Amino acid sequence: MIEIDNLSKTFTLHNQGGAVIRVMQGAHLSVAPGECVALVGASGSGKSTLMRMIYGNYVAASGAIRVGGLDVARAQPREIIRLRRETLGYVSQFLRVVPRVPTLDVVAEPLRALGVNADTSRARAAEMLARLNIPQPLWDLSPTTFSGGEQQRVNIARGFVRDYPALLLDEPTASLDAANREVVMGLIEAAKARGAAIVGIFHDEAARARVCDREIDVTRFTPDRAA
Repeated sequence: MIEIDNLSKTFTLHNQGGAVIRVMQGAHLSVAPGECVALVGASGSGKSTLMRMIYGNYVAASGAIRVGGLDVARAQPREIIRLRRETLGYVSQFLRVVPRVPTLDVVAEPLRALGVNADTSRARAAEMLARLNIPQPLWDLSPTTFSGGEQQRVNIARGFVRDYPALLLDEPTASLDAANREVVMGLIEAAKARGAAIVGIFHDEAARARVCDREIDVTRFTPDRAA
């Protein structure tokens, strides 16, 4: 479902004389349906960079990133938009939404983008918000004023409101209390059971041991930056 082959990434620092920083070289990864793979490695080793390349936020310098048959590294913007709408979900650490949009509609949006009617989408969103213990009086408010933990749970609800064939999870259990952490673990396990291919960053070692089938140390893909 997710195939990465000989992937490389550089950043050009235009405000520092055009210096080129090589952050990844020769990365390879394969994730099958129903499998969860954890990206591990020291801070700065490229875990988040790799996730952002899979999602199409960063452009690869070379190599291939195939998600459901589409090579993200060479895809047109409209193809990446369609991939995100139909195939690839992303639960990031940060909630980015349009101000003043109610939380219920923020969570329902991935279903609405697929053409699901408003009532059905909002009903499914309500189920997810209730499951993640977001108080109902908050559903009609914008999540931009919520606490960090509440925003994280809104992000998770949005990422799991529909059954994406592939998922990217960036620290999905960070800062959660025990009860909500258990809910998220259940959501990940259910996604695996229905066949989702998952790539995640889990600093929570117990969570990683529970839901991840194997680990990939991205440090081995980090070139000598002094070269």
